Amino acid sequence: FRPAYNLQIAADVDNQVIVGVDATMEGNDGGQAAPMVEQIEKRTGSKPDAYLMDGGFVKLEDITALEKQNIDVYAPTPLSRKQEGTQSTPRKGDTPEVTNWRQRMETEEAKKIYRERAATAEPVNARGRAHGLVQLVVRGREKVLSVLLLAAITHNLLRWIVLTRQAATLAN
Repeated sequence: FRPAYNLQIAADVDNQVIVGVDATMEGNDGGQAAPMVEQIEKRTGSKPDAYLMDGGFVKLEDITALEKQNIDVYAPTPLSRKQEGTQSTPRKGDTPEVTNWRQRMETEEAKKIYRERAATAEPVNARGRAHGLVQLVVRGREKVLSVLLLAAITHNLLRWIVLTRQAATLAN
């Protein structure tokens, strides 16, 4: 066993349907947000209005790119050990988009949105682990991506059943 692939899953937080997947050989998630938005747009025909991301995805270049596309980023803003002030304090080299993100994340509304991540985004990841996306027995990015796509299809079919039942209950 050796860690070799980093799996990314993007889901619509309102209905927990997976709208994007990727498998990389990168050691962390940083830099994966902007390519995921491109994939989401290709799959769904539109870009998200907002991107709720894990702290591991935070890469200032991605935040700049997403904010320039009018996508509001909701992600933690860690305080640098070297810097005094708050997380929203602009830092040397920050683009205007990064500064806006830092300031947004200090608002109560943004903090509330990010707190809801545990109930909206994390269940998708947990179901992936329950479906075996922990230790894969295939080699090669294409095969890993195939396993991830099959898991996403399975997840979305199960969500379709649940959402269809919910819609039928509301209609009655």
